[in-house]
Amino acid sequence: MQMRPALQIQSMIKAMVDVVLPAVDPSNKLALEQSRLVIGMLSLMAQQLPLQFRFDCDELSRLLKLAAALQHAARGGPQTTACIDSVAAAASAAARTLDQARAGPEAIEHSIHELRAATSQLVRAAYRDGETAALQQVESIVLNVSKDQLLRDRSWLLMQAWEADPAALPKIQDLLANAGS
Repeated sequence: MQMRPALQIQSMIKAMVDVVLPAVDPSNKLALEQSRLVIGMLSLMAQQLPLQFRFDCDELSRLLKLAAALQHAARGGPQTTACIDSVAAAASAAARTLDQARAGPEAIEHSIHELRAATSQLVRAAYRDGETAALQQVESIVLNVSKDQLLRDRSWLLMQAWEADPAALPKIQDLLANAGS
C-alpha cells in the first residue's frame, strides 16, 4: 500500500512491464498497443507529476501578467470598465494565492519529514529522561494523533479497495476540508 503517487505510478509501470505486457497474446495487436499506451501514459505522468505544481504556478504567473497588460490596454464603455474591474479583483485574489503558494509542495514535504523526526526524538527523549507525570499526557497526545493519522491514511487509500467496509470511513475530501486550520 503506497501513499505517494510517484511510488504508485512506478509500481504500476513495473507491473505492466514485468507482468501484464509479457502475458498479453502477441497476436492481439490491439491489446499490445493499449498496454504500451498505458505504460507510456504512466511514464509521462511520472515525469510530469513532480512538476505539476510549478507548472500551475507558472501558468498563474503568466495569467497575472496577461491580466495586468489587458487592464492597462483595454478602454471603453461600461461593459469594458466592468470587466476591467472584474479582472482586477480576480488578479488581486490570484496574486495572493500565488504568493501563498511560494513554499511549494517540496518544501511542505520536507517540513513534514523534519517535523516528524523532531517530534519522534522528543517522544523518545521524554521516555528516557522526562518527568513521569508528563509521560501519560505525551502518550495520550501521540495516540490521539496516530488515530487521526490512521483514519486519514485509510481514507486516502479507499480507492485501492483494501477496506472491508469502505462506507464506514469518511471521504478524504471531508477530512481535508479543514486542512491547515
